[in-house]
Amino acid sequence: METAQALEVQVNPIFQLADKFRALKERKDELEDALKAVNAEIEQIDEQLAQEMINEENQNFSRRGKTFYLTEKLYVHSIAEKRDELHKGLKENGFADMVRETVFPSTLKGFVKEQLEENDELPEWAAECISYVKRPSVRMRKAAR
Repeated sequence: METAQALEVQVNPIFQLADKFRALKERKDELEDALKAVNAEIEQIDEQLAQEMINEENQNFSRRGKTFYLTEKLYVHSIAEKRDELHKGLKENGFADMVRETVFPSTLKGFVKEQLEENDELPEWAAECISYVKRPSVRMRKAAR
């Protein structure tokens, strides 16, 4: 004889979908954690291998059908306190096309959310420039005991 809970799950597709949703979210979290760990290990091994190749003055080698070669990555960021000065310098020296005014998506989302909560709509000037969609979604948290 089936338990009441098993019958409830069979009868109510919401519970079936909720269980599947939870399982997928948990699996996604596990995979994201695993991916972070793998990426961290790749970065560590990359640094070690590059240093060994530099130490041995070896620009490239082949192993098991793959060629490994030494290259250089360039990491660049502007100094926040000097950003206006950088933009000015770029513009004055013929690189104006590189300068962009940016509104980050999360900031824009916050603005739209605030406007909709306070006014039920965007100001006219913003409504002409911003599109948005509200879509039902499900979230999950631990149930209260």
